[in-house]
Amino acid sequence: MIRAIRGAITVERNEAEEIVDATETLLKEMIRANDVTASDVSFVLISVTEDITAAFPAQALRRIEGWTYVPVMCMREIPVPNSLPRCIRVMMTVETTKKQEEISHIYLRDAVTLRPDLSLTKKPEM
Repeated sequence: MIRAIRGAITVERNEAEEIVDATETLLKEMIRANDVTASDVSFVLISVTEDITAAFPAQALRRIEGWTYVPVMCMREIPVPNSLPRCIRVMMTVETTKKQEEISHIYLRDAVTLRPDLSLTKKPEM
């Protein structure tokens, strides 16, 4: 079954190295928490808030061993009122036998998710 694993992370500064490092940290945690390998992944979408301009975060995916050929798209989010500033979000579609409730969605550095009605949800306590 194809499932979506989601993650989000915030950065303090709009600096290229920090953005790529934070994205790499997030990707590695998503991979670790869900026991994912490159062969399990169908697609990775990385979106950034409009205030991130210094780097192309998808570079982080190329740093991870075995992930050179994973399809990835990077896009800028449409601004949403009350959305967290300098936020990087990742959606990774993977082939897995896990049930949806067993999939770990990762939120790091006070990141938040947006509900369909665009209201904010604080990250779960870890």
